[in-house]
Amino acid sequence: MTQPSDAPLKLIALDAEDLAVLSAHLQDTALKVRDLVYLPREKRFAFVGDRLDRLGAEPARRRAAAHFDRVTAVRARGVDRSAPDAELTLLVIAFLPADGPSGAIELHFEGGACLRLEVECVEAQAADLGPARAPAPTVGD
Repeated sequence: MTQPSDAPLKLIALDAEDLAVLSAHLQDTALKVRDLVYLPREKRFAFVGDRLDRLGAEPARRRAAAHFDRVTAVRARGVDRSAPDAELTLLVIAFLPADGPSGAIELHFEGGACLRLEVECVEAQAADLGPARAPAPTVGD
């Protein structure tokens, strides 16, 4: 089911199938390294970025936030925390199951960067923080 293009996105993921839907909506989200945060005491990993909203007549960017709960560890490959203004483009979010509901959630970025979140179970949310902005540039612009 689709929602009207002006309606803000609000998603909850509690299993791998839900996470695939969340991944599809967050694909091509543009963010900076400084927009990533891990809060170990809260067992939460979060980020904000500019999500590409493809549901309207023309693709547009929306500021969005996502967070993953029950995170016990985060490992990074190709993400330089000493370069907070470095830009990342999210390609896909995948779940790699382990024993029971636990496993790893991997966030894959353009250029080969990856964040691996060790989780007790899948528990994630994403939501738009505001209205759509100007149409997003298309490839070749």
